[in-house]
Amino acid sequence: MIYQTAADWTAASRKRVLLFGMSGLGKTHLASMLRGTGGWFHYSVDYRIGTRYMGEYIADNFKREAMKVPFLRELLLTDSVYIASNITFDNLAPLSTYMGKPGNPAQGGLSFAEYLRRQDQHRASEIAALQDTTRFIDRASDIYGYDNFVCDSGGSICEVVDPANPEDPVLRELSQNLLMVWIKGSDAHTAELIRRFDRAPKPMYYQPHFLERMWGSYRADTGLSADQVNPDTFVRWTYAQALAHRQPRYAAMAEWGVTITAEEVAQVRDVAGFNDLIARAIEEKQAQA
Repeated sequence: MIYQTAADWTAASRKRVLLFGMSGLGKTHLASMLRGTGGWFHYSVDYRIGTRYMGEYIADNFKREAMKVPFLRELLLTDSVYIASNITFDNLAPLSTYMGKPGNPAQGGLSFAEYLRRQDQHRASEIAALQDTTRFIDRASDIYGYDNFVCDSGGSICEVVDPANPEDPVLRELSQNLLMVWIKGSDAHTAELIRRFDRAPKPMYYQPHFLERMWGSYRADTGLSADQVNPDTFVRWTYAQALAHRQPRYAAMAEWGVTITAEEVAQVRDVAGFNDLIARAIEEKQAQA
């Protein structure tokens, strides 16, 4: 770890952390709080994916849909309108919409082959966005004068790295430049995330072998053809299993850094509280060594 002791962290004039864990446990909340103090640069991996790496895919998809409407088609063909996504740190809907869900086209579903193609685009984009982190640390300092840096990673980071491999290029690069911080949720948090997802299912990135296994199992259990699958029902069914699939991967990633809990995150009110929380996490890591 780049901070070997709590004293190293406390004394550091340049604090750099990467937050990871399940979506909904406080990564963006913490990062936004730190950014709001004026002393931290907030790098959002999902925002970077949706703008730098998948922005053109997203805009082209908007245009493809607009071309189906005669009124908009004529305006597009004459360059009379401009179509683009309006992704923000707090609104990643354009990215989620593009990722889509497989199933019945009448219910907005994609063919499974197209769904896998977009998943693969996301995988490549997420790896690239994670690898951009070090460059943004330098940019934040050189251009804007920020010494402190927080990387707000996406929930699927554990799907695109191999935490059991000490030579994993992404984790090696990240851990050499930032303190890896796992926000760990409890069983109660997992149950609440599932309830929240059930109310508003959204697309996610999954490893292809996991996704293919889920797709095959769901169709075998239900007896439905690909075009009969309700997209929302399928992703709801998959989500709880995806959380179980991800948990040991997050835990393995935590070996590269430290662990804090979602309950502890909920108690953080300011930078001092955050710094104290990280210092305690480093002390706990030392005690376990």
